[in-house]
Order: sequence, then structure tokens, then C-alpha cells
Amino acid sequence: MIEYKKEGSLHLVTMNDGQNTICPQWHQEMLDILDTVENDCGQGAALVLTGTDKFFCNGLNLEKVMALSPEEMQVFAKNMAEIHSRFLVLQCPTVAALNGHAFAGGAFMALSCDYRIMREDRGWFCVSEVDVGVPIPPPMMGILQGKLTPNIARDALLTGKRYTAEEAMAAGIADGKACAETLLEQSMALASLLATKEPGIFKTLKQTWFGPMAEALVAG
Repeated sequence: MIEYKKEGSLHLVTMNDGQNTICPQWHQEMLDILDTVENDCGQGAALVLTGTDKFFCNGLNLEKVMALSPEEMQVFAKNMAEIHSRFLVLQCPTVAALNGHAFAGGAFMALSCDYRIMREDRGWFCVSEVDVGVPIPPPMMGILQGKLTPNIARDALLTGKRYTAEEAMAAGIADGKACAETLLEQSMALASLLATKEPGIFKTLKQTWFGPMAEALVAG
């Protein structure tokens, strides 16, 4: 469901299960990967998160999530909050390589990374909850408010606008674009550049900037 490998000092995390929808198994695999990365985040380390085919991540697997018991749903919500919280303050740089569609929870995964590079010819960034009828918990709303300007966050949230790479760059959602053939290479190059920074101060600055947002997530 999620493949992890290390290339030099870079941690490459690839969601590779079709539409890459989020379910309990996805959560557990991502938590295990975060454990590995957090134990290997020294000088030169960085993380690149990407998907496969035409999907970066298509949000929640609603069929599996709706089948959860109330107790299982509590665990699911807790794990989701923990994953976003840990990504936000991960001590090494994180870059999302959006190879395709990033909808709903997939859009939030992209926003939880430090930088986003989108495929220029395919794939939308879309906060689609308004169209699928899924509420966004207040702590998750903080990610939108912390990563996007107020007007862009408003429009993304209330209209469900589907942003192309060009539109996402103009809106400040994406930091770059690339063709399919060079997307991963460009994302890894950015991650490697960021990884030249001193890891201690990098961690401190991220914690200062995103710490309150991360703490709000796990506090519920």
C-alpha cells in the first residue's frame, strides 16, 4: 500500500495502491514509516512523498471508513491527526511530489509537507469535502489556515475548486511544477537542497512555526 525506500540520505515514500485512498492499514503503514524516518533524520536527510499513476492520494476510502465501529473510528481519527501532526514538525525537510490528483485527505497530506511540486499536465489539487459531504474537524481546518492565504483557503474550502498545477502555483499552493518524467527528480533535488541546512535549527524553526498547529491536531 505504501512503499518506503532510502536513496542516499533521502527517504522516498510512495503510495502505490491504485487511488491511494486512506484507510486503517494505510495509517498503520505510514506511522511505521514515520518511526523509521524520525530515527534517521540527521544531516542531509529529507523526505519525498509521492503516489503512482494518476493519483497522488484520493482522500479517504469511504467504504472502509464508514464500516468502522465507533471505537475503531476513534482510533482512525487519532491516527489521522497524529500523522499530520508528525509530518508538520518532522525534523527533516519534506516535499510532496504530486504525480496526480490530490483530493480531500490527499490535499491535506500534501499541505502537511513543507513544499509541493505538481505534475504540470495532469492532476488536480482539490479540497473536495464540500462536494462529497464530509465535514472537516477544526484542528484539520488549521492546516488550511496555516498553509494558505485566507482568501485561497476560503475558496478552496467553500467552492471545492480543482486547481491545476499552474493555478496552484498562482495561488501559492504549489511551489513548482514539472513534467511527469522529471517530477520526482525535481522534487528530490529540492529536498536535497533543503537538506543542506543544519538539521538542529531546521527542526527548531519548523517546531516554532508549525508546533501549535501540530499540537492542536493531537489535542483534538
